[in-house]
Amino acid sequence: MGRPGSGCPVTAATTAPTDPGERPLSADRRPTSLAEEAVAFLRTCAQDLGWDARRHRQRRLAVLAEIASTGTYAHTFEELEYGAKLAWRNHTRCIGQLYWRTLIVRDRRDVATVDGVVQELEQHLDWAYHDGGIRPVITVFAPDAPGARGPSVANAQLVRYAGYRQPDGSVRGDPANAELTDLLVGAGWQPRSGMFDRLPVLVHGRDGCGWRELDPRTCPDIPITHPSYDWFADLGLRWYAYPTVSDMQLEIGGVVYPGAPFTGWYVAAEIGARNFGDVERYNLLPTIAKGMGLDTSGDRTLWKDRALIELTVAVLTSFEAAGVRMVDHHTMTDQFHRYTQARRRAGETVYAEWGWIVPPIAGSATPVYRETYDSTVIRPNFFRR
Repeated sequence: MGRPGSGCPVTAATTAPTDPGERPLSADRRPTSLAEEAVAFLRTCAQDLGWDARRHRQRRLAVLAEIASTGTYAHTFEELEYGAKLAWRNHTRCIGQLYWRTLIVRDRRDVATVDGVVQELEQHLDWAYHDGGIRPVITVFAPDAPGARGPSVANAQLVRYAGYRQPDGSVRGDPANAELTDLLVGAGWQPRSGMFDRLPVLVHGRDGCGWRELDPRTCPDIPITHPSYDWFADLGLRWYAYPTVSDMQLEIGGVVYPGAPFTGWYVAAEIGARNFGDVERYNLLPTIAKGMGLDTSGDRTLWKDRALIELTVAVLTSFEAAGVRMVDHHTMTDQFHRYTQARRRAGETVYAEWGWIVPPIAGSATPVYRETYDSTVIRPNFFRR
């Protein structure tokens, strides 16, 4: 791996200011200081976790004293665990938020070095994979502190495929990762030439930065075939078993954890309709349409729609055959709809962005299409660094 401090590039993910558009909090919902955010979060904990008045007051006073003395404060594990779960529930762009209570929180706040983070990433992936069962897991590393940034991962996800820029301006592999691929090559990683070459993780620790290739057995690639089209197998398509988002920081009660990789499981359309289908990603619709013998002379033949569906069918059935947890968009939206209805009956507000909840295919055939949601972003939550 690239050793800490050995010419490792500084990336935009760790140096650029957060885009204000990613944090559209209304003034009446956002406290203005660390102390105020801490007090607001402790109030939520007291209400939701059943703290009595004495415990709540003692904890509040202790936190305020710690902030006055050190400029920050440390969460108890109970606070960290509940805050991470609330962050998932509050995230407006995740339809999986209905599973928020099941989140497994790995407390690794004592880890801040490159080697330490990489070791924990391996363990995180192994724990999350669960022989294909895919468990929702978050690993929380050391937080930001006065004068000391917490560790972070530059990759958008722990497993991603390289994107190699070609002389004609095209990209071989995944164009979404072309910039990261350039950075890693500059840091000493030896590029290959495939369509699905795994990138190493680029980690920033308090001792510098470095990269390492993770063990593929903890998140294996799933070969993509189709139950009706034998030629699908000849395309050599594959996708990794589950996503682990790693470029978002977790914010709880004013404390920022820049390294908090989070694992969930895929909705099939995320891969079939977006990763494979998008023009700016693998752009496979023309290839699939050709294999199916579709008329691509014009949009009125709806060849793109038919190719999208078959790509998604291929992904869903391939993951099922491999024994890896995945859900289809109809099942997922039905579950989310029941979840939102139950919370509304209880007098609670569900925070979600309609454009991120409605699936990229068959949107109008799902119950969420006719719903409206409050898209206000509240804390605790996850934010792009």
